[in-house]
Amino acid sequence: MTWLVPEHLQTPIDERLFYGYNSRSIHEDAEQALSGRAGGALEDTVSLTPIGEPRHKVTTASLREQKLRREPISCLTAYDYATARLVDEAGIEMILVGDSLAQTMLGYENTLSVTVDEMLHHVKAVRRGVKNALLLADMPYGSYQIDAKSALDNATRFVKEGGAEVVKIEGGEKRADLIRRIIDAEIPVAGHIGLTPQSVNVMGGYKVQGKNLSGIEQLMRDAVALDHAGVACLFLEGIPREVAAMITAEVAAPTIGIGAGPECDGQVLVFHDIMNLTFGPPAKFVRRYGDAASLITNAAQAFRADVKSVRYPADEESYHLPKETKAGLDTVLARKRAMGR
Repeated sequence: MTWLVPEHLQTPIDERLFYGYNSRSIHEDAEQALSGRAGGALEDTVSLTPIGEPRHKVTTASLREQKLRREPISCLTAYDYATARLVDEAGIEMILVGDSLAQTMLGYENTLSVTVDEMLHHVKAVRRGVKNALLLADMPYGSYQIDAKSALDNATRFVKEGGAEVVKIEGGEKRADLIRRIIDAEIPVAGHIGLTPQSVNVMGGYKVQGKNLSGIEQLMRDAVALDHAGVACLFLEGIPREVAAMITAEVAAPTIGIGAGPECDGQVLVFHDIMNLTFGPPAKFVRRYGDAASLITNAAQAFRADVKSVRYPADEESYHLPKETKAGLDTVLARKRAMGR
């Protein structure tokens, strides 16, 4: 078997799978670049970050630097201003307005129904809450599959109207040419391979990908093709840990895992999943860090009980007339009562 990659990168599959394309690993190349021994000029790069900023703005370039330093990258979804602001202030490096909002925010059965306009509505809200994190937006189903022109038009909308800094597109090597065109229009693109939810009908459900040799080969081809196309990062969803580790070592782009094991350069989870705000059993890879569902339910029930028992609002939670106005009103009411007799 051979992968569809340049001839100078092709080696027998057993060597490719276990030793990589080159004799040196990407990390060895990276360390030499950082030290200046490999002709890298990172030390000549001028920082545009203002002096005195408590946090640096995360960019596509700084993500690559994190990969070179082997510094793990954190990513969470957000769909509204308040959540985005809290997540950003917590120091999360990447915020993704995922098409998962179709289910978490809009109550759709899957991600296929959400529209570009619905996505943009949420991207704009999130943009207002983000200061330091890199803001990514999913391009929903139908926004890039039809033709390259509509894909470019929609990607441009996410940047111009929504304020997204990166758009995310699902699919492997078959998307490489399209991704190049979008990048040529000065729009950074995040790739997404493995379990791609927009392909749920083709895949026959949400199933782990790359569990046999042919599946592994396809994932490696997909990863290399997107890396060569110039993706800013590569999301790996629902693939075996061992395969994700191979991809992470092979590509220059930072890998962001969701159900892909700890060897990825970063990890992403859906905010509603980690806060127990979903209404179904969690996926195997989901770890819950809070219980907002109980918090909200308990608060709503306590409010209802206080209203029913007239404990809310209390006098101190009510507005009162100025003394002079109240005295005048009391006089008027007293006269009315007297006349009524």
